[in-house]
Amino acid sequence: MFARTPRLLLRPGFPEDAPALAAAIADEQVVRNLAQVPWPYGLRDAEEFLATPRDRVLPSLLVVERTNASPRIIGSCGLHRRNSGSVELGYWIARPHWGRGLATEAASAVVEIARTLRLRSLEAAHFLDNPASGRVLEKLGFPATGIIAPRFCRGRGEELPARFYSLPLDACVFPATLRPEAILAA
Repeated sequence: MFARTPRLLLRPGFPEDAPALAAAIADEQVVRNLAQVPWPYGLRDAEEFLATPRDRVLPSLLVVERTNASPRIIGSCGLHRRNSGSVELGYWIARPHWGRGLATEAASAVVEIARTLRLRSLEAAHFLDNPASGRVLEKLGFPATGIIAPRFCRGRGEELPARFYSLPLDACVFPATLRPEAILAA
C-alpha cells in the first residue's frame, strides 16, 4: 500500500531501509514520545522492525520526503490493531522536520486509507508531555475521549499519563484544508 501527498510518499519499509530508518529515529527526543519503540534505537532495531510480519490489511508505512535530491526517510505512520481489537493510528517524524506539518500530512493520508478500508473508527493517544502530537490529532478531527490513563513507554521504561482519542470514520468530515482533494490540488 502506498500514498502520496504534496510533499511525501508513504510506502512500506524494505530491508535495505534499515540504515536510513535507524538514523531517522535514533533521537531520544523522538523515541520518548512513542509507546512501543526502545531506546537506544540502533540498526538492529530497525532491521527487526522491518522484518516483523505486518497485518495484511492495516498499513505500516515509512514517511519519505520527496525532494529535488534523493528522497529521504523522515518518519513512519500507520495503523495497528490493539489487543482490544480496535485500530490505532500511530506516527512519528524525525526532529529536524518538526513544526512543518508533516505529521499531519502523513497521518491525514493514513486516515483516508482507513476510510477506504471501511474501518468504523480509529483510536490514538499521546503522552501528556507531548502536546504537539495532540495538536496533530485535533487538526485531523480526533475528539478527545476524556480519558487520561497510564500508558507504558518502552523508550523511557515507565508508565506515563496519556490522553486518548477516538475518531468515528463514518460520521467524520475533514476540515477543508485536509481533504484529499485539497491536498492533491495544493
